[in-house]
Amino acid sequence: MNSVNKTLYIPLCGKSYVSKKGLFLNDKKAEEIWEAEGFSLKGKSESKWLAYYMGVRAAVFDGWLKQQMADAPDAVVIHIGCGMDSRIIRVGTENHKWYDVDFSEVIEERKRYYAESDNYKMIAGDARENKWISDIKETQYAIVVMEGVSMYLTVDEMRNLADSLCTHFENLVLLVDCYTSFAAKMSKRRNPVNDVGVTEVYGIDNPQSYQNGKFTFVKEHTMIPQKYIDELKGFERFVFAKLYAGSFSKKLYRLFEYQKK
Repeated sequence: MNSVNKTLYIPLCGKSYVSKKGLFLNDKKAEEIWEAEGFSLKGKSESKWLAYYMGVRAAVFDGWLKQQMADAPDAVVIHIGCGMDSRIIRVGTENHKWYDVDFSEVIEERKRYYAESDNYKMIAGDARENKWISDIKETQYAIVVMEGVSMYLTVDEMRNLADSLCTHFENLVLLVDCYTSFAAKMSKRRNPVNDVGVTEVYGIDNPQSYQNGKFTFVKEHTMIPQKYIDELKGFERFVFAKLYAGSFSKKLYRLFEYQKK
């Protein structure tokens, strides 16, 4: 795997860690894969604080997706940059078609642990090229999640992706987490992804930077809701709130919703 693909092990480690501790989300598949793979992480990548952040971030995306699926029972779900994530299991497909998308070598690895079904398919594709979208036959409504992906795409690449999705689908909603430009600059020295070889990331300060034609910004979501902070106790709750939920955190990470309707 290249350095970008190796970043998938950082959230996998985090979700396995919090699941074992009974915090934020139940992710037995992450525990299973992490134990089987035994990928070596070092430095900031194995921080428990980062694990807590990864767990909460996943839970926030899960909650948003469940609500969107309930509101749009005929929509397809697209998880871009799925890595080894078990969102398909945590959320469930109900009657929705679900597509997990990632680089071909990631999908090849993923198929060792996940099986396709009538409602669930895995697609090999690069978010920067968008040819993979034609593998999805549905064209009416898509619910799209991009967790931990946008920071590896330039603004132009994100706009091109949005344009391709808007061309293919009549309606869509997207939830995406982003670095700020400050975070992107800081990442050259102080980012856990450096520990797996990534040196170039991108950020935005204005959510309208990704707007493109009919693809428009809807609202900003809270990255770390208080209810998840409250699952921690004492000193851990205090430190985590200061590191990931305070005003400084907002200078680094943002969570934006977009739509085409």
